[in-house]
Amino acid sequence: MSKNKGFSLITAERYSLALYELASESNLVKKIEDQSISILNLIASNKDFSILIKNPTNTQEDILKIINSISENNKFESLFRNFLNFLIIKRRFFYVEKILKSFIETCSKKRGELKAELKSAKELSSNEIAKITDELTQNFKFKIKLNYKHDKSLIGGLIMQVGSIMVDTSIKNKLQQIKNRMIEA
Repeated sequence: MSKNKGFSLITAERYSLALYELASESNLVKKIEDQSISILNLIASNKDFSILIKNPTNTQEDILKIINSISENNKFESLFRNFLNFLIIKRRFFYVEKILKSFIETCSKKRGELKAELKSAKELSSNEIAKITDELTQNFKFKIKLNYKHDKSLIGGLIMQVGSIMVDTSIKNKLQQIKNRMIEA
């Protein structure tokens, strides 16, 4: 079996780290991070754009025109526009989503933030989310970047993951544990 699995996470991290270093040298980290988020949102919300990225039959010229048009309309920094053009020219634009997600994670790590995931059965208010974030920040001694999702399938309770630590107090999980015990008996 081949060790080369194509464009790996490590390669995406290298591209994202290069973008971070260039942005840092130019004092543009926050702007480039915001612009990266806008591209990721475009990929997630616009099916045509997502297909454009993944379609290998599109020419470099077509993709360059579209990216340059998006860059002009959104007033992207020239550094970010040049980075996107570089990915297109080097035939790496297919991986732009992976690279930009890695870039955003790199920015978060460099700010000393710890990533946390929270899912709840009940819709939480912004105050409740802020309180949870503050409490996690105090407990873990790191600034927490909390990604919250409302998940009705949990029936009740919460699922929280901070780094490698996971706490699952959902009713769905408890029912699954009871079911497993009944199968084992």
